[in-house]
Amino acid sequence: MSHSPCGDCRKTDRYVSFAGIDCAGNARRIIEIIDTHLAVPGRRDRFWDYFDRKRQGGSGPRPDDLFLVHSHLNQIREYFEAWADEAAIVLLDRVEEECC
Repeated sequence: MSHSPCGDCRKTDRYVSFAGIDCAGNARRIIEIIDTHLAVPGRRDRFWDYFDRKRQGGSGPRPDDLFLVHSHLNQIREYFEAWADEAAIVLLDRVEEECC
């Protein structure tokens, strides 16, 4: 039986397998962070109104959270940067690297 040099540690690599990568859960967390920001007065604009409509399926089939995050990575990144949400940016980078 062979063992990895660091015991049971495994590096995820989407080009090998998505096993062990919680793409759906992490995308859902990003959407929850966006919702938290949008609940603060003054943090919503026309883009985020469009985003909400798209999220509800207002312009076609209702997309899953990962598709929605992937489709709007740049806008989401700019939004998190504008509100200096470093933890959200780290999570977004992870989703981009592992899942998109």
